[in-house]
Amino acid sequence: MNTVALLLASGKGQRTRQDIPKQFINVYDKPIIIYTLENFQKHPEIDGIVVVCLDGWQDILRAYARQYNITKLKAIVNGGATVQESTRNGVFALKEIITGGGIIVLHDGIRPLVDEEVISDVIATCRKYGNGVTSLPYTEQIFRKTDEISTKEYIVRDTLRRVQTPQAYTFDKMLWAYEKAFAEGIGIHGSSYANTMMVDLGETLYFASGSDRNIKITTVEDIELFKALLTAKKTAWLK
Repeated sequence: MNTVALLLASGKGQRTRQDIPKQFINVYDKPIIIYTLENFQKHPEIDGIVVVCLDGWQDILRAYARQYNITKLKAIVNGGATVQESTRNGVFALKEIITGGGIIVLHDGIRPLVDEEVISDVIATCRKYGNGVTSLPYTEQIFRKTDEISTKEYIVRDTLRRVQTPQAYTFDKMLWAYEKAFAEGIGIHGSSYANTMMVDLGETLYFASGSDRNIKITTVEDIELFKALLTAKKTAWLK
């Protein structure tokens, strides 16, 4: 296989305060993780899908994949104690699946509205530069706090980009990065992610197109926003 989507679905979803992990919450009678999987299932450039899953939910995910005809699902991998451990587990599992020179498209399982154009552009960027990170400009003013109640310094927003998933990396580079990072303790702690780890390892990242619809579901309010976006119809006169 040449291009494989690696979906992270190993979080417990504590901030949603629900009885089940947020990726398995039903929205309009379909689990959130299935909405995400369907976007990669139907994308013509995705050859296979690997999911890093929360322990204890693997059989449920397999059953859902059969129910919703996710035929590109090739493996389900156990998650780790952190996002970086989970990602490493997924990358290492791909040794048996992806071919040399292939591309990994890394994506949060709780970003169910990723569209075909975003996936296509991050893959194209990776093919051109060796990696691609989905990104958007900042539209709000950004201030650096002096203390908890005041500020006197702002950051020019034109110098900033906010980064989402999907992110695409060549498999060889991703494998090298996670082997080195865990061997030397680089870029794997706290809120580190694949993109920040790559920068910590000295790599240059390249921006791909993003979308404001590509929301990450973290809270109950995000679920309500997801429901609204699913049912929203574009006004006819808007370009």
